[in-house]
Amino acid sequence: MQDLKNTKAPVSTVTHDRNEFDEKTDNIYEAISIASKRAIQINSEIKKELLEKLEEFATYSDSLEEVFENKEQIEVSKFYEKLPKPHALAVMEWLEDKIYYRNTEKDA
Repeated sequence: MQDLKNTKAPVSTVTHDRNEFDEKTDNIYEAISIASKRAIQINSEIKKELLEKLEEFATYSDSLEEVFENKEQIEVSKFYEKLPKPHALAVMEWLEDKIYYRNTEKDA
């Protein structure tokens, strides 16, 4: 997965030029569909990575160390909360021509 810390994707809402967004497909719905499918992929990659990191802190018994481990879990969670959202990453990738796509109906 790409390095999410160094991405240029915005963490807040940004308005994009519709003509620039659908330029590659000449169809806004197709462009949105492609970006949406990529956002789903990115989301599942981020979720998998987060769950793997949180699993490291899993304890199956109560102890005094649990308070310290919870602080670490909170820090990991906060890091992932501050990342750009998957749809923002997908839109950025789309506008920077980093998404490979093909239309099988047009290829046939």
